Amino acid sequence: MSTAFLALVAQDIKKRFGLELSDIAIVFNNKRPITYLKKHLANEYGHAIWSPQFFTIQEFLGRATDDEQASPLTQFFYLYQLHNELLREEGREPETLEEFYPIAEIILSDFGQLDYDLVNVDHIYMELYDIAKIDLEFQHLTPEQQEFIRKFWQAFSMQGHTGLQERFLRLWKRLPKLYRAFKQKLNDNRQTNYPTVYRKLAEGILDAASLTAPFKKVLFVGFNALSAAEVKLFKQWQEEDKALFYFDVDAYYLEDNQQEAGLFIRQNIFHHGLHNALGDTPNIIGSRKDDIHVYAATGKVSQTKLLYDVLQKHEQEGKTSAVLLADETLLVPLLQSLPDIKVNITTGFPLTQSPIYGILDLWMNVHERISHQKKTKVAYQDIETFLNNPLTKVNPTEKTKNLNFIAERQLLEVALDDISIKTSVLPNFFRPLASSKEVIPTLTHMVELLLQSLSLDQHIKQIDATLLIETQKVLNQLHLGFEKIPDLSILFQIGLIRKAIAPIASAIEGDPLEGLQIMGLLESRCLNFDNIYILGANEGILPKTSGTPTFIPNNLRRAYGLPILENQDALSAYLFYRHLQYSSEIHIFYNSVVDESSSGEESRFLKQLEFESNFTFVKKQQQQPVLFPPKEGELMIPKKGKVWQSMRKKYIDGKAKISATALTTYLHSPLQFFLKHVAEIKEPPRIAQEFEMNLLGTIIHNVMEVIYKPFKGVEDFISTQILFEKIKDIDSLILLQIAKEYAMEIKEVRELNSLQRILHKIAYEYIKMYLEYDIKHFQSFRIIELENDEDYEISIPIQVEGKEEMLKIYGIIDRVDQVVTSDGVVKTRIVDYKTGADSVSFTSIEKVFGPNTENKAMVQTMFYAYVFEQKTGIQHLEPNLYVARKMREEGTLFSGKKGTVLTEEFLVEQKSNFVQFLKRTLEELFNPEVPFRHNPEVHVYPSDPYTLFYRNAVKEEDDIQ
Repeated sequence: MSTAFLALVAQDIKKRFGLELSDIAIVFNNKRPITYLKKHLANEYGHAIWSPQFFTIQEFLGRATDDEQASPLTQFFYLYQLHNELLREEGREPETLEEFYPIAEIILSDFGQLDYDLVNVDHIYMELYDIAKIDLEFQHLTPEQQEFIRKFWQAFSMQGHTGLQERFLRLWKRLPKLYRAFKQKLNDNRQTNYPTVYRKLAEGILDAASLTAPFKKVLFVGFNALSAAEVKLFKQWQEEDKALFYFDVDAYYLEDNQQEAGLFIRQNIFHHGLHNALGDTPNIIGSRKDDIHVYAATGKVSQTKLLYDVLQKHEQEGKTSAVLLADETLLVPLLQSLPDIKVNITTGFPLTQSPIYGILDLWMNVHERISHQKKTKVAYQDIETFLNNPLTKVNPTEKTKNLNFIAERQLLEVALDDISIKTSVLPNFFRPLASSKEVIPTLTHMVELLLQSLSLDQHIKQIDATLLIETQKVLNQLHLGFEKIPDLSILFQIGLIRKAIAPIASAIEGDPLEGLQIMGLLESRCLNFDNIYILGANEGILPKTSGTPTFIPNNLRRAYGLPILENQDALSAYLFYRHLQYSSEIHIFYNSVVDESSSGEESRFLKQLEFESNFTFVKKQQQQPVLFPPKEGELMIPKKGKVWQSMRKKYIDGKAKISATALTTYLHSPLQFFLKHVAEIKEPPRIAQEFEMNLLGTIIHNVMEVIYKPFKGVEDFISTQILFEKIKDIDSLILLQIAKEYAMEIKEVRELNSLQRILHKIAYEYIKMYLEYDIKHFQSFRIIELENDEDYEISIPIQVEGKEEMLKIYGIIDRVDQVVTSDGVVKTRIVDYKTGADSVSFTSIEKVFGPNTENKAMVQTMFYAYVFEQKTGIQHLEPNLYVARKMREEGTLFSGKKGTVLTEEFLVEQKSNFVQFLKRTLEELFNPEVPFRHNPEVHVYPSDPYTLFYRNAVKEEDDIQ
């Protein structure tokens, strides 16, 4: 690797100035290179010396004035006040803060750029009503500049102007006045900003000579893109022999006018006449034939996972290394993927990625709803998020109580009066604000409570504390600005708060000279490392495809020499190329997946290098699937020890009952049976955001019971025509059941939320279909049993370890009736209601009466019929399944693929087969030699809470012996 740039600077300083360094000033674009240059100077001298003075460019130029630097928020509020004063002078209505805010940042940015580049504000914001006016007012411009402006204005020179164009023109006319008023406001308050300082120095209003006078020489190190103000000052100081310039540059891109990376330094040296103190420019990149490793990752975050392996392989003692984030949103996934090595992070940990922002953002979301929109309920997800955030510190008992309250009532929205959170650090989180004046004070108090809570922790996290303190500062600045403006809406204040706190970050302290350095490309200026790892090197990110928002159109920016998007590309190219001059190990990562946020292409800088340079590109494509960690073994539970003892104690000795549902659970997944019924690992309480069939089934069963209950126990057959009268009651009966399920008082359908209305509509149609089916197919009926889940249990003998044992089984009877068909035949039926995707069809009895039964509903209905017949002695029950979705087409009798219907002689035969199948299954369940394992051929639904337990199930023939 060639000598690092700052090492060359240190060598030149020693050669030029010897030990006389105390009256030398060294100026950088940012602070980070200062530490590195000090290290190189120490290496060069090898003994104690008087240190030169170090500055950033803003610190150096800022010494020209004693005025206070106005914060961005202070400048924003000044601008708002002054803009409304100008509107009033024009006889126009003042704008609200909400209306003005979107354009304020753009105006301030444009003002700053005009100052940095010394543009005449009156000229650039001149009225542009037609091309003739432009020609007259812009005679001082060259023909080329005038042509740029004409092209821009063609869009505005058509017949008439739209309202938006008219408003745009008025704004342009007003901006010179606003600019002068804004500068006067700063001056009156003894305040300034850096653009103002730059312009005043360049125009001689502030004394530029006073900045260099205390020093023998001022050294400007590593500068690249210069503003017009900087160019004027630098040239002046060079002519006065007060300044030296150290440019970090390579002949590869400096001497080739087609190389955009050299654009600004070519301007600095060849156009502006600034001399490079390092002398002749070496051609390092052009002579290199080293490898550049390029990694195509299958996803944005996958880049950080690939980096882990690369770091493990390439990191060595005594080598300097840096991860450069072309895409700075990769910081958090990067931190989660690093090996256990020393790390120093310059970019800072962003507030937006911390749990602190999570709780602040949640508060703002909640109060947009309950304080701005005056809603009396919040989404259950908001409460769950609050309860689970570690910063809120809710007592576990109170947390469980609230979650159970929501789950038991299936509340998609929770009334504010029902939220009881007293143990939290933030007990008033869900209390509505009394007025818009309380937004900032309440949020500030919340930040104070979080700080107090953190201070009680034994191991306080410095990052969290810093983030909270910086947030507090921003809120205080906003509060000072808001106090002067009446009637700000809660919604707007929250929007501005979000924008104001989003840039907050906390530095993660480390040693800038040791370990892996993590930074953005811009922060890497002047710095060199043995090994570099660039993440996010995608086209569209390196370089970016969007510029800074501005009201000054591109052609006009060109005419006045203001920065344009091509300038941004040139700067990105330079920041990238300069690392190729020094680093011996170069590893570049990009996301190869095409999606809405990624082009899937590597940066064009890489393609250019591959085509033009002598580097060897070693390309690697990440393959899928990537298994992290390796696949685990199948989970099987042997029926031994405590498992077997528990089963015997519960079912054989304790006579616990086995239901039809438990039986079908075992048929589909013996492992799930163990989890639910032996280990008793219950499903966690949850809220169904989608429509849930369980609730629909409960409501339908209850309403059907209410409709048929008056007829239970009546000896005589009743005409089905009476059911016509019941149809009109369905609507109100469903409403009562929904109110009961949700523990609410509901009198009318319009009081239901959207999901409840869907539930009401589907239940109505299903129940109406059931009644109409009975009316159509039967003359009369009598009810023998109805919705009984208590009285039907029997004992069944099975063989367990060579001994007969008695097991209890029980059935839930939806309905047993006798009906007279249209042709006068009397049938005794057992009826089961189903609201899901069940069916009465099956392909073969073998597939029904076997593991992973193909018709769970048929097994359950046969189970209920068997228990009822054994318990009551009533025989010849015909199983019927009322499947609302299919009963019109398929009927209610189970039927096989070959046309066999489960009735009469075929039914008698299959009842006998079922009993044998039932005993065989129960004996397998209680066979100690057969472990609990999942059947891999069973379809697993996404909502199944036990998925992780049986995700690695394999077929028996695939088992390794």
